[in-house]
Order: sequence, then structure tokens, then C-alpha cells
Amino acid sequence: MKLGLALSWHQHRWEDLLALVQRADALGYPAIFVDGDISMLDSASDRDVLDGWTATTALIAHSRRIQVGSIRLVHHWNAARLAQAVATVERQSPGRLHFLIASGDRPHDGRFGLPRLPVGERIRWLDEALTALRGLWRGESVTLDGRYVKLQRARVRPTPARGALPIAVAAGRSRMLEVVAAHADRWEVNLPAIPARVQRAAAALAAACERRGRDPDAIARSQWIFTRVDDAHDAAAALADYRRWNPWFDAIPDSEIGPALVVGGADHCRGRLAELAEQLKLDLPVADLSGLDAAAAERAIEALAPGKSGVDATIWTS
Repeated sequence: MKLGLALSWHQHRWEDLLALVQRADALGYPAIFVDGDISMLDSASDRDVLDGWTATTALIAHSRRIQVGSIRLVHHWNAARLAQAVATVERQSPGRLHFLIASGDRPHDGRFGLPRLPVGERIRWLDEALTALRGLWRGESVTLDGRYVKLQRARVRPTPARGALPIAVAAGRSRMLEVVAAHADRWEVNLPAIPARVQRAAAALAAACERRGRDPDAIARSQWIFTRVDDAHDAAAALADYRRWNPWFDAIPDSEIGPALVVGGADHCRGRLAELAEQLKLDLPVADLSGLDAAAAERAIEALAPGKSGVDATIWTS
């Protein structure tokens, strides 16, 4: 089993985040995810809120092999600017950036002059942006007169050596799954690890692919799975933690969320992650350590390290 890691919600100073990523790299983890485009935390804390793109590119530069991902939100970027930025990182560090994008927004985006649009409009914007990115990364001169993306003979240099960079789209509901079917090389499953819910979403994706004449099995699949390496097996504390860091799933009852969390000793967690990877058809399960402080995150990274109890140290590529 290839296992990725996720560290999110701005829990770490830059120095600690760098140390954690470098340790994960040294241990052979194939991929790690950090905070992405986010304007401002809804928090009274004075801790640092690191810019996701800047942190991601710096972490790639300060590590050796591990792939680093962080989410791009379409309304934060001009499409041609994003294509150029990603192509530049690919030129500097080929294959090291996990390009992940979604339509999501934050409640406080308006404070920063960012638009607050209905879900359908954000999805339309994402569809237009991904159409532009594909063309630009193929080296084409792109003209697009969309509602949100307007380009006139735009071009990107350098053109990525692979011709087209792999695109991962985070999605859980039907309208976003249409975008996955249209554009994505990888479906980042934006749901808790609840088999019935993931299977329903997978069926919707398969139907969307069929309408486009596309094989859904050709789309890779990864998912963040909330993980707490805890010999005391404190399931109640883990559930409270999950609720704190994943408020967008508040409508899902505890009876479903609880079994979707991976909590227990290291061996149990590795085994459970492997079971879920097989059950949910994940080629990359991601142990979601979001919310842990640096010391706890380091302990979990050490405990789940590749090479222990069948966890694969092979470097993963998207």
C-alpha cells in the first residue's frame, strides 16, 4: 500500500512544517498535502497562516523526492497565471507537484475582494479554467471567451515536458463529478471514508464518464482518511477532532462518521488504512493528520512509515 500524508489547518510554524515534510521524505512517503489557497482562518488565533502556493513550492525545493500537494481554488487565480506558475514548478522539479484544484470558497473571501458566487457558477468557472489549462500545457495558443475565463492567444512557456500535467479534482457531489469526468486524471474523493457514500459518488462518476465515452477506471482515485495513531483508542476524542476540522460534513450523523475514522495503535491504523484503500478502490489513501501539533504529527509519521507492515515505500507519481 502506498500511503500519503495530509497536514492542514495551519497548525505548524514554517520551521516545523518543513521538518515534518523532510522527515516524511526521508522515510519514503510518496506524497504529502499541506494547506492550499485560503484567505483567512475563522479563528482568533494569532498563529501564522502560510500562503499555500508559496509554502508548497518552497517545500518542494527543500525536499528530495516526495510529491507535495495543496489545493488551488479556482477563484483565487487567473487561469493563464496559474498555468504558468504550475509549468514553472514542473520545469524546476519535474513530477514533484501534485496539482489539485476545486471550486470551493471560504466564508471570509469577500474581505479580500474575492468573489462569492453560487456553487453552480464556481463549477462553471472551474470547467472553463481546466479547459484553458489543458490547452496551455499542450503548448497551444489559447483563445477562450468564457463567462469567467477570457484569453486571447495566451501561451505558456516552458511547456511541460510531459505535454500535459496530471490534474486532480476534489469532488463529492454530482455536479463536481461531471468536472472530474470531463477533465481529471485523478479523483480526489471529497467525502468521509464511508463506503456507501463513496460508492454512490463513484456510480455518479461512472455515469458521467459514460456520457463522455470515457472509461472511469482510467481515473485514479485518492482520499484523505482521518487518522489518529492513539494506543488509548480514544474514539470519542477523534470524533470531536474530526467534527472540529471538517465542519462541511456536519449533516452526516456520528453513526456514519465514527466507523470512517482510523483510530488506534500503529498496526491497527496501517491495517485499517489498507482495508479502506481496497474497499474504496484508492491507489493513494492519505492519512489525514490535520489538526495535530508538530510533536503528535511527527509521532504519527514515524509510526505509519513506509516499509512497516506492508506500507509501500515506492515513490508514487500521478
